[in-house]
Amino acid sequence: MRMRHSFEAYFDDFDFINVYISKELHGGISQQFHLKDAFDQIIPLSIVSQSHLYNGYVHYQLRCNANIIVGYEYKIYDDHCKTTVVQYAHIVKTKRFNLIYQYDGKDLGLTYGPEKSVFKLWAPTASKISVHLWNQNDDIVIPMIREDHGLFTAEVREDLYQMKYTYLVRVNGRLNEIVDPYSSFCGPNTSYSVVMDRRHISFPDKIECPPMKSNCDAIIYEANIRDMTSQNDLPIVHRKKFKGFTEENDATISRQIGFSYLKSLGITHLQLMPVMDFGTVDEVYQNIYYNWGYDPVHPRVLEGSYSIDPKNAGLRIEEFANLVQDCHKAGIRVVLDVVFNHVYEKKNFHLDKLVPDYYFLMDQQGEYSNGSFCGNDIDTQPPMSRRYILDTCQRLIEWFDIDGFRFDLMGILDVNLMNDIAEMSKKLKPSFMLYGEGWNMPSFVPEDIRASQQNQAKMPFIGHFSDAFRETVRGSNGDLDMPGYSNGDLGLIYTMMDRLSASGRDYDSPEKVINYVECHDNHTLWDKNLICCAGKDAATRMRLQLLATAMVILSQGVPFLHAGQEFARTKQKIGNTYNLPDSYNMIDYVRKDTNEPLVQRVRELIAIRKEYSCFRLSTTEQTRYQVWFDTLDEKVLIYTCQDEHSQCTTFFNPSSDRYHYHYDEPKEILFDSERKNEGSLYDLSIEPYSVVIVKE
Repeated sequence: MRMRHSFEAYFDDFDFINVYISKELHGGISQQFHLKDAFDQIIPLSIVSQSHLYNGYVHYQLRCNANIIVGYEYKIYDDHCKTTVVQYAHIVKTKRFNLIYQYDGKDLGLTYGPEKSVFKLWAPTASKISVHLWNQNDDIVIPMIREDHGLFTAEVREDLYQMKYTYLVRVNGRLNEIVDPYSSFCGPNTSYSVVMDRRHISFPDKIECPPMKSNCDAIIYEANIRDMTSQNDLPIVHRKKFKGFTEENDATISRQIGFSYLKSLGITHLQLMPVMDFGTVDEVYQNIYYNWGYDPVHPRVLEGSYSIDPKNAGLRIEEFANLVQDCHKAGIRVVLDVVFNHVYEKKNFHLDKLVPDYYFLMDQQGEYSNGSFCGNDIDTQPPMSRRYILDTCQRLIEWFDIDGFRFDLMGILDVNLMNDIAEMSKKLKPSFMLYGEGWNMPSFVPEDIRASQQNQAKMPFIGHFSDAFRETVRGSNGDLDMPGYSNGDLGLIYTMMDRLSASGRDYDSPEKVINYVECHDNHTLWDKNLICCAGKDAATRMRLQLLATAMVILSQGVPFLHAGQEFARTKQKIGNTYNLPDSYNMIDYVRKDTNEPLVQRVRELIAIRKEYSCFRLSTTEQTRYQVWFDTLDEKVLIYTCQDEHSQCTTFFNPSSDRYHYHYDEPKEILFDSERKNEGSLYDLSIEPYSVVIVKE
């Protein structure tokens, strides 16, 4: 944000300076300006234009009549001898800057060895950088040397293992202290970095998961590390932690909780809400605050509040690595919810303190993009920004053996970055899944390259959440009174046909369609129906819960379930619980036990999808020619799908009427939510608010 001080100046190109002077300072008028470099040499400036702004400032555009050296600290003088440091600003967005200042090495940050440690930072606009190292016995500051391509380096020939360190960076006239943005080893609350490397971590052996033929084999289950074990009185030793997430039930306990319960569902993919460092929970006093974690601070550091000892920089890495392999032992792949579209606080973001403005979307007037509505948007197009994100993704895959990424507000990222991530990740793991929120956010990214749904054809391996599926099945998120097909608007039956066949009008592959009716955002399905179906009793709403969930599980595309959806999870009618206490966000195992019949029906549906491949068609051609529909009285939707191995017909009845359907030969009943049809039958009874699946 510009024009917050009485006298400001910005390098917006190599030979161009924008100056803003408040009219409270000599009326904002200066007849001339000159520039002084770090050696007290005068550089002449010429005024290109002068304009009076509506907000009480005078704006000057100046031409610099000599070459500047990026990284030097320059002061500008007006004709009243008032001075200010010229900020490096839009210059970092220019093609010339990106051509001159690129570094292709993979050794940024700390390269540790017992004989020596080498520190490297990319910071073209910084004037000075030092490494501050300390432990109980020593406290030293080591100046870094500026090299080509904006690189700063320092070498220490002694064993620094487990010393704490930060960088002292002078840039734009200010001294900033930052942690190492390239390291994965930090102290609590990202207060310092620690001299360690990957060799100091006891990573578990990697375990192969069952093979996948396509993304449509996936059944994704979204969960939060803390929520799964935060309910009081659970027999979990390490509640709310990485370690506690995969603790198994004691053999003497009959009920299933935590990881034992998760395993029982039959899901194939666990999508974890953010586990990388976020700024809205105190890592030392974890129970004072709650937050989902969409407030990123350090994208390469795991969140310390999920560790049993956040002061141990390596332990959280071991804990999470073991969590992933525990999931793999159970045949469950792990997807990380990553947030690369914005940061918690731009002013405190370590990369921004290192190279101001480079990593954020900014126009030529110095205004910042805010398509995320979080006050800032990451600029994924500059080469070093793109490389940082790409290298971060690669590290997460290589270190932790994860199986996919879910991208928060992916529409703020660009299609080229997403394709680069896909190429890299699929080389490492061919079955790696990539998908995200494809909403067309109002950022500074040109619409034709936004990684949004409208550009999904430009991203062959990237999926998107289908809000169209959600709105058709459950109704509007914005208007809770507005129903979808599953809960009252039977006129949507023909739209529902397209949704069940992988929304073929909107997507070029079923593998890219993430079908859902509930996620961490917005009201749960149960809470939506409490309002939308207020005239119906609890038993009927429980049937509708299963009906909508069955539509998700049996649809062509990729089904996505929110933790607790299978037992009618409630968040007490609140749509956004991102910072509310555990009592609103916890997985309620008492409610799960009460609604165990619903849970068991969902287990059965998951098993049917996994057994019958006709529900998992992987090409648009298949969903176009191997899926067909009919209706009963334009209320009950009859959905038939087939492939070379199986053919099934599903009857969805969201109405209050009972229907009958006759076959000329007996058909095997695979599933009946009301248990009115069993075995092999000629005549089916389609009960109100029910789902029936027949094997053809």
